[in-house]
Amino acid sequence: MKITQIRNATIKIEYNNTKFLIDPWLGPKEYMEGFEAGINSYIRQPRVELPFDLKDITNVDAVIVTHIHPDHWDEYAEKALPKGIKIFVQSQADQEFIKSKGFTNSEILEPDGIEYNGIKLYKTYTQHGKREIIEPICKKVNMPYDAMGVIFKSNQEKTLYLAGDTIWCEEVEDAIEKFKPEILIINACGASVLNGERLIMNEDDIIHLINKTPNSKIIASHMDTVSHLTVTRKDLHNLVEEKNLKNLLIPEDGETIILK
Repeated sequence: MKITQIRNATIKIEYNNTKFLIDPWLGPKEYMEGFEAGINSYIRQPRVELPFDLKDITNVDAVIVTHIHPDHWDEYAEKALPKGIKIFVQSQADQEFIKSKGFTNSEILEPDGIEYNGIKLYKTYTQHGKREIIEPICKKVNMPYDAMGVIFKSNQEKTLYLAGDTIWCEEVEDAIEKFKPEILIINACGASVLNGERLIMNEDDIIHLINKTPNSKIIASHMDTVSHLTVTRKDLHNLVEEKNLKNLLIPEDGETIILK
């Protein structure tokens, strides 16, 4: 298994000889404004450039879009990806959106799992921030609330849990208890809205996760890129040192982690 951190939540997963591109946000540095409902909205994003050429990034077998937010899917991805490429989404609404952009080979992931290239892919549930607080904010700014996580299972690989945009919550705990993943990828920059509520994991969430999965490898993604972050890679490195954490990996953009 190879996991390449590209930028933000955009990563490449090579699993059971299949290459997946996750949440392609492929625009150039600072091409879009910060999110109106987020902190630091005056900061343009993405804060950094892509580490690879678009052709290298999009040379994959399939794409997984965990949700249709502008920092997980953009017009540059729409132009760069082949229209016939396999795209997995979380819902009929997201599938219709993808189809409206000219893509012809999409499929909705299910909690009971689907087969693809000898891999079982399962949809898992999330809380993209505390539902009772963040969902009404999303409705006000006309953005969907729900996101998904994905479990990858194969007889040839360790079980991988891509948690997606979520805080530590019952849904994440349930997925861990059900699938017992040995590798987890988490979005961990503590991105926050104006009232201070976080949308994805911060240091406290990571500690909960590590306590729940002390023997698993945890990879921190979605770092140092969006305008509304509150946690940086430096913060996580400090956390590793302070808590003597052995299983938290913090890849730089462009770095590949090989897991056997």
